[in-house]
Amino acid sequence: MKRVIYRELETEPGFWGPLVALVLLVGAGLGSAYYMEHHGHVVTGMDNRIVWGLPHVFAILLIVGASGALNVASVGSVFGIAAYKPMARLSALLAIALLAGGLAILVLDLGRPDRLVVAMTTFNFKSIFAWNVFLYTGFLAITVAYLYVMMERNLGGWTKPVGTLAFIWRLALTTGTGSIFGWLVARDAYNSAVMAPLFIALSLALGTAAFILITSWLLAADGRPFEESVVTRLGRLLGIFAAANLYFAGVQHISALYIAERVPVEDFLLVSGGIYPVLFWGGQVILGGLIPMALVFFAASRSTVLLASVLAIIGAAAQIYVIIIGGQAFPLSMFPGYDVSSNIFDGAIADYTPSLPEAALGLGGIAIALTAVLVAVRVLRILPLQLIGETDAADGNAGTQSSGSQKGRPAAA
Repeated sequence: MKRVIYRELETEPGFWGPLVALVLLVGAGLGSAYYMEHHGHVVTGMDNRIVWGLPHVFAILLIVGASGALNVASVGSVFGIAAYKPMARLSALLAIALLAGGLAILVLDLGRPDRLVVAMTTFNFKSIFAWNVFLYTGFLAITVAYLYVMMERNLGGWTKPVGTLAFIWRLALTTGTGSIFGWLVARDAYNSAVMAPLFIALSLALGTAAFILITSWLLAADGRPFEESVVTRLGRLLGIFAAANLYFAGVQHISALYIAERVPVEDFLLVSGGIYPVLFWGGQVILGGLIPMALVFFAASRSTVLLASVLAIIGAAAQIYVIIIGGQAFPLSMFPGYDVSSNIFDGAIADYTPSLPEAALGLGGIAIALTAVLVAVRVLRILPLQLIGETDAADGNAGTQSSGSQKGRPAAA
């Protein structure tokens, strides 16, 4: 049984250069938020039919990814697979940072961020949005506690109980996020109980892909070993989650096609809807599902797993775009079973073109998350000195050391 040594990120070029770039992106996001708040959302591609635009795609991408990023820590602590325990601290940190970045986008896209205090003090518990306030804040608090007990030697016995609570809570969080859409009965593209397990599967694939890429980046920046066997193991996990995501996406659309009144919206999303079928088949199914699965199961190596992770994130973004934007673009059925006539937008597909401020705000949220990760690994003992196949650990906080004199030494027996 080998102990794991954790140490702060020590490289200078690998820290300051990325940090400056990320801070500039954060500034661009804040500037875009101010621009949209000052001029109103008329400067965006959103209108009274597309009320959730590109910032919401980025926000949901980060929030769902936060839940999935914690999976690596859960596999180690909750299910007792020792090979994943050295990565548990970074897994928890990434979950916290991604959720913070996603919530920052949501707050800044409200139009009136100062009204957030109303949403946090006045609750309508018939609304899933009110539930999510507690799910998001609870997840942050529990994951911070989880990270703390992993890093504190004297609290090692609490790692599994707190990790189990975090595992259950993140399932609830992703269920709540999926239910935002699944419980919207007015939208034919949304109203489905399958949305909850679909978002759980999506979160696992997305979070694992993000974890692989960020771990590879941080370890490479400091010249720390990241053995190929560990990368390919994570890649196989990504492939399983990508397959599960495709399965639930198939169940969602097949079950909708079984209902006669849903056939038009399914035809729009899968065949005749312009950009949306392209994003679904080309982005979600092929780039985000089939190709990553082929790479990790039939040609697994460090480079193919990294490529599969990038493609999985692109596919997840395409999937969320189709769900959020495509679901709103299809016209509402105001009175099912009746013909409705008016002077405006009868049965018309809503047009939406994302604007630069929306994209900048979304990228700013991603930059907030990555900045938090980069600063945290610089000042806290989060990163292990090495990730090799035979490294093992008795618990999530085993062998914590930070003495600079030990740099480059093998893990202490």
